[in-house]
Amino acid sequence: MAPNVIVFFTDQQRWDTTGVHGNPLDLTPNFDRVARTGTHATAAVTPQPVCAPARAAIQTGRYATATGCFRNGIPLSTSEQTLAHHFAAAGYATGYIGKWHLAERDPVPSHERGGYEHWLAANLLEFTSDAYRTIVFDEAENPVALPGYRSDALTDAAIRFVADHHDEPFFLFVSYLEPHHQNELDNYPAPEGYAERYAGRWMPTDVAALSAPGGPAVQHVAGYCGQVKRLDEGLGRLLDALRSMELSERTIVAYTSDHGCHFKTRNAEYKRSCHDGSIRVPLALCGPGFDGGRRIEDPVSTVDLPPTLLDAAGLPVPPSMQGRSLLAAQRPTESFFQVSESELGRGIRTRRWKYYVTAPGADPWTSPAADRYVEHELYDLDSDPAELTNLAGLPSHRPIAEELRERLVNRMVAAGESAPVIDPAPTRAGGQRRADPTVRTWDVRPTRFGHQR
Repeated sequence: MAPNVIVFFTDQQRWDTTGVHGNPLDLTPNFDRVARTGTHATAAVTPQPVCAPARAAIQTGRYATATGCFRNGIPLSTSEQTLAHHFAAAGYATGYIGKWHLAERDPVPSHERGGYEHWLAANLLEFTSDAYRTIVFDEAENPVALPGYRSDALTDAAIRFVADHHDEPFFLFVSYLEPHHQNELDNYPAPEGYAERYAGRWMPTDVAALSAPGGPAVQHVAGYCGQVKRLDEGLGRLLDALRSMELSERTIVAYTSDHGCHFKTRNAEYKRSCHDGSIRVPLALCGPGFDGGRRIEDPVSTVDLPPTLLDAAGLPVPPSMQGRSLLAAQRPTESFFQVSESELGRGIRTRRWKYYVTAPGADPWTSPAADRYVEHELYDLDSDPAELTNLAGLPSHRPIAEELRERLVNRMVAAGESAPVIDPAPTRAGGQRRADPTVRTWDVRPTRFGHQR
């Protein structure tokens, strides 16, 4: 029997809110169980750290410049084939619940719903709802008020969908707003009493190092953590519902997010930068094909999720998809990402290195790509996981930058872009730093007692 598929999709959730990534607050026991017993991509990266482009990629398996949806405000073309189209063609009931952010307006007209048959969603859920007032729209574009805290309301709707379709194969995409901020208030409204649990208890290392006293992170991390906790409780309820309906063993559940959150420490917004605070997200799957405790240590992209889900369901992966199935034997050892709106940038992340270039003078709101870029940032994630020391332009790291530059150009071309010129970063003094150019350190693999090639 064909497996059911559910995507549990959060908004703006950092990877290090999860226990399997060392968070000390016990925010995500249900996600952690999925990651430990299922398949955990330990270094998952979004292909674009802003809502609409990331969502277009996770619906189509194609990069933002390929779909044309390279920034917010550009609807996903109706010519694009989404996961819903592929699963529906295979006889699945398809459903979408929550935030869409790929249409021109609310309510979302039927032709802009990406092929989803059952619909209970809003294009911009942050503007049609708040924490305890959830308004979405049904297939007839009628407003529907869902009771309860917002993430609970969407989880309730997801459980109803599963119950209604338990006797047929289904594909459900449930898209939460949490732990995104409430735009008009610029805060992170957790359920009553939840922010108080986490006030002053934890802050990400990069955010703690870069935050101003009394800044956004100090004000909002506790509420953000409270939102993550309630999301994880919702995941637990959904998994319990699958178990009670005897669907656990034939349902794939994938959990991930569109991008991260750096709490205005890298720019004037919460994302839209090359740093892990913006681009690194949780990603784990359980169910048929994914159980057994597998860990994928090389970086992967959420653009890989669509071909993965089709592959796991035994459906053909269209050649137009640019992601690679996580079930494939051979995969790239780095993830490629694009940045828009704040700046026009391109980058790759390997296990050890982050390499990033920007296009000076380009308008990141109107230009999807450029012919010329300049090296902007280089980080050694082994020694500097918080990305506080930019190594771009240091003579000691020039050989590494040159190798990564070639790999980045190759990934840009593979994504459908023209091969650009990338100028080296201006040379600057590096003190006592030294990198051995004879050791391909980006290919080194960790062992228990050190490193080996």
